[in-house]
Amino acid sequence: MNAPLFNLPLMLLPTAESAGGTTGTASGGMSQWGILIVMPLIILVFYFLVMRPQNKKQKDAKKLLENLRKGDRIITIGGLRGTIVSVKDDAVVLKVDDNTKLEYSKSAVATVLKREDEATEPAKE
Repeated sequence: MNAPLFNLPLMLLPTAESAGGTTGTASGGMSQWGILIVMPLIILVFYFLVMRPQNKKQKDAKKLLENLRKGDRIITIGGLRGTIVSVKDDAVVLKVDDNTKLEYSKSAVATVLKREDEATEPAKE
């Protein structure tokens, strides 16, 4: 059986010849039903392996950007580390040095290192 790998699911489905019946229809009759069965399964697997995790990542990123506050230590997508001095509608102002403040788009924020409230809590032992 030298069939390509992508035909493997169709080859596993029973055909009229393997069931012992006669082939009263065209020779490709059962493979059409196989395609109708296999294609929704492929779409379902694609949804759970690709689309669903991507949507979850987008929701998490949106939530991260909505929760930015003054005093948060962040890293931008360019690798710049700084502390948020102020938050605007679509931008944040970062303090990167004593006298250096830079304004970045909120979409440039990659991660939040420390929240302001986490930094002020005493360490528990």
